[in-house]
Amino acid sequence: MSAADDDDAPFDYTDLILTLSRLDEAELDRALARMSKAQVDELAARWVRGWAQAGQVPTQDDWRVWLLMAGRGFGKTRAGAEWVSEVARRNRDARIALVGATIDEVRRVMIEGASGLIAVARSTEAVSWRRGSGELRFASGAMAYCYSAALPESLRGPEHDAAWCDEIGKWRHGVAAWDNLMMGMRRGTLPQVVVTTTPRNTPLVHKVMRLSGVTRTGGGSAANVHLPVAFLDGMTADYAGTRLERQEIDGELIAEVEGALWTPALIERGRVADMGAAVRVVVGVDPPAGTANGAVGDACGIVAVALGRDGHGYVIEDASIAATSPEAWARAVAACAARVAADRVVAEANQGGAMVKSVLTAADIALPVTLVRATQGKAARAEPVALLYEAGRAHHVGRFDALEDELCGLIGGGGYEGPGRSPDRADALVWALSELMLGKRAKAGVRRLG
Repeated sequence: MSAADDDDAPFDYTDLILTLSRLDEAELDRALARMSKAQVDELAARWVRGWAQAGQVPTQDDWRVWLLMAGRGFGKTRAGAEWVSEVARRNRDARIALVGATIDEVRRVMIEGASGLIAVARSTEAVSWRRGSGELRFASGAMAYCYSAALPESLRGPEHDAAWCDEIGKWRHGVAAWDNLMMGMRRGTLPQVVVTTTPRNTPLVHKVMRLSGVTRTGGGSAANVHLPVAFLDGMTADYAGTRLERQEIDGELIAEVEGALWTPALIERGRVADMGAAVRVVVGVDPPAGTANGAVGDACGIVAVALGRDGHGYVIEDASIAATSPEAWARAVAACAARVAADRVVAEANQGGAMVKSVLTAADIALPVTLVRATQGKAARAEPVALLYEAGRAHHVGRFDALEDELCGLIGGGGYEGPGRSPDRADALVWALSELMLGKRAKAGVRRLG
């Protein structure tokens, strides 16, 4: 394939872009290697007009922050990587911040991922990636540096021309990390920040949306014509009609589920960084549904809760694991109990009390195990616990995104509109907090077996 015989001659890239978009990775690299540098640079610049779909490029030029908030598989990572690469081409002295929820996610997704910076660069403008130091040098000489939002102090001091922030809805210390980053955006005449994220109802997401100089784009998963049909069909089948479909697939920011016992704002109001000394620690367990006959069932909810000296309850760990063997989830319970120095395990026994106790005993849990059998539905059991949050007596020490999504899916009066088929993590939390804080009031809907 020849792009043009004369580098100076005008060339229509429309057909070429269409052809290249149908090539696999190896074929595309071979095709690019046959082009001149000028042609490759021009082709890269045509991302805006030829490769990108609506929402993958900003709609205006004079922005400070571009917020690309969209569904899973929309192409957020590709858009962020393309923008950073273009900044590096234009400014050989650029200093660019790459910020993710963790350093590992920056490496795996933003740099080494299938749509990350290395993949976007291709062989014709190869980047130099120093994994150990977290530095990426572009062919132009521009530099990008990795930062973890979990360590906001690492962003205090460095100055940047540009920044790419990925999945800010997952950032553990989101607002602090963001503020430190923005205070260092003072190189060049117009420092700019790209934010690529799935919608999450967190303080940082709302803070970014309210900033001046923000341009917003986005869309649903189905907008990406390159996504496998099987992926979209599977997501739709699993989440059709739920809050998660609107958030994770349609790319819609959901404030809260109507009638939910918990809301993001309620949980956020009680979030703390530390709880001090603990009086008691309990690990709540919601065993997989298949435990009664020894089969593998749903996820196993494992949540540790501590009672503070102030009489408040503190969620300190979510150690839940995906569907696995009884021996595996029992070992996970034992490991969690050891880490948090628990003095009791409280486990639901509806799926077979004798089996649950024998599985936990086999895992060498050297502490009392209390089995409880539910006599009410999940929402009814959860209502007294939700009241603890409303009264300001229950707190989360840090973030527990998966657990919090399940809590916000529990509907007062019955029903569940959160992720997955069942709120296993939320149920484990309810058992633990009920044991610690509700005393006799918890027994109205629970029969203790031992």
